[in-house]
Amino acid sequence: MKRPERVAVIGVGILGASVGWNLCRHGAKVVFIDAGRPGEGVTNWSFSWVNASNKTTRKYYFDLNVAGMAAYRELARTIGPDSWWYPSGHLRWADDPAEESKLLKTAEQLANWDYPAEVFTGAEVCRRLEPALTIPSDVPVVFYPDEAWVHGRHLVSRLVGQAVASGAELRSGTAVCDIETGADGSIQKVALSDGSFLDVNIVVNAAGPSASHVAELIARHLPMRREPGAVTRIDCAQVPVRRAMHAPHIEIRPDGDASVVLHSREIDALIDTGEDPAQLARLLHESARQVVPDLGNARIAQTRVAHRPIPADGFPSVGAVPSAPGYYEAVSHSGITLGPVIGRLLAAEILSGKRSEMLADFRPERFPP
Repeated sequence: MKRPERVAVIGVGILGASVGWNLCRHGAKVVFIDAGRPGEGVTNWSFSWVNASNKTTRKYYFDLNVAGMAAYRELARTIGPDSWWYPSGHLRWADDPAEESKLLKTAEQLANWDYPAEVFTGAEVCRRLEPALTIPSDVPVVFYPDEAWVHGRHLVSRLVGQAVASGAELRSGTAVCDIETGADGSIQKVALSDGSFLDVNIVVNAAGPSASHVAELIARHLPMRREPGAVTRIDCAQVPVRRAMHAPHIEIRPDGDASVVLHSREIDALIDTGEDPAQLARLLHESARQVVPDLGNARIAQTRVAHRPIPADGFPSVGAVPSAPGYYEAVSHSGITLGPVIGRLLAAEILSGKRSEMLADFRPERFPP
């Protein structure tokens, strides 16, 4: 593998942190750049569910997510799992016959793809897995034992901390406002909003919702979806659930020893109606307490509406852009699931010039100039 002279990683969420950490492990000189603080953007306001069960529309995309799950297990062995890795499985059930049929059909399809899926009744789940839940006793509940949730902010802190200890540089609280290129279009320098300039020959665009703006700095068009999501954290004296779950109308997961995270696609649909975030939080809390009555006395602590970084066709944009030598993209929805595997594969591409077959369907050049 060759060593690039200096790599600027723009955006230090889970994707940027993973790419930079992997580059540092192989001796590359890395500078992390984030307009805010590492891990406190979309990464911190995600449902943070590590899975492939929700990625069945394309087999190659499913396979990448399965590889992401495996990369997490390897990462936990490498850096230690404490405070960020929670491989406790995932539960999903429905209250509509059509949705229930779809859920069971998906579980059957996944089982045929050798993806572990077990079906319990609501009574069995309440008895064996989650005693605090209120589920009709005869409702089928799918349990995916290999899935997990991640505390994204803690993981980013661990990866960036290790990279900085190995010689990486961190520039937080400053944004990239220009990327200078040579006559052949190759990366030469980045200009920061604090007035400083950095000589670099590689740029990794991992800027999440701002990725299209960073792409514009090299005259590249990266079309993105507009898909905001509301996430609420509630504080409770004792967290009553042990794992991530998709209940009817609400998603619930633990968030440490005294907090629970709530999200709902149905509530997201109200964002563009002008609904106040505080009201969105109250609706999320009310839905959650229908499933977990013990959350009734919990206190709404924080709510954030974040914009998901989703390229226009819904799939990741990862790798080199031939028209701009030295420019790479790491832009994806499901960054929590895909962070470690994209970080490893993209770092290898940057260092060796060879692209992984696993990323063949996610080339940035599928979006024309």
